[in-house]
Amino acid sequence: MKYLTGRSAQLPGNHRCMATYQTRHVGFQVHDQVATITLNRPERKNPLTFESYAELRQLFLDCAYADDVKAIVLVGAGENFCSGGDVFDIIGPLTEMDMPGLLRFTRMTGDLVRAMRSCPQPVIAAVDGVCAGAGAILALSSDIRFGTARSKTAFLFTRVGLAGCDMGACALLPRVIGQGRAADLLYTGRSMSGDEAHSWGFFNRLCEPADVLLQAQNYALQLRHGPAFAQGMTKKMLQQEWNMSIEQALESEAQAQAICMASNDFHRAFHAFAAKQKPQFEGD
Repeated sequence: MKYLTGRSAQLPGNHRCMATYQTRHVGFQVHDQVATITLNRPERKNPLTFESYAELRQLFLDCAYADDVKAIVLVGAGENFCSGGDVFDIIGPLTEMDMPGLLRFTRMTGDLVRAMRSCPQPVIAAVDGVCAGAGAILALSSDIRFGTARSKTAFLFTRVGLAGCDMGACALLPRVIGQGRAADLLYTGRSMSGDEAHSWGFFNRLCEPADVLLQAQNYALQLRHGPAFAQGMTKKMLQQEWNMSIEQALESEAQAQAICMASNDFHRAFHAFAAKQKPQFEGD
């Protein structure tokens, strides 16, 4: 599996500056500190390949150290988000792999979800059209999801003879839409309409197809102006507290908030408030 090279420039102090580039299947650009990652195979509804899985995983790992990226938007080219694993580039080869090879692949796909969830920047998915299989997991693994009424989201693993527990689906989906609704989608593999996804809380917002990417990017721009360190802490705690009791969460949040109170952004906010000005956060 191929890793990207030349994605980022190393800066003093272990900081990185992300570069705009296009690989065979994934586009990446940074504008106003918002990174847009584009799944770019519109003629096939943006399916994933072994290569693009590895590219996406490395991109999110790199973003964690990029000072010039404050928020990330994930989108599919054309009128679809992602149709899942490519039938001929992934599904076919998987039928010929031995068990160690299969386990390497399933662990690698899980590593992509880990990279998305561990990068400190908020990830906003802009979902239109088909959002299926591993594509549905990419949307699920994002922090915020903007969709369209015509979108169709399907965790279709059981429809191809696989379990619904793929790439963390059985852990993540119930927490987003509830246990019963998640069970329905994961047992049947049926498509969830855009309106249904919005009413169930899977989508944070419904947009017109022509506007979904722009609205996701505008939302990311709003977050870009916020306190990046504190936002990263918020994301970490949202996920970390899943495995905690209330007592553990209270102590963990006390520690996290005390750390944020020692940040320069917290002091900037106080002085700006005292001066009746809007704070200018710098992420430290």
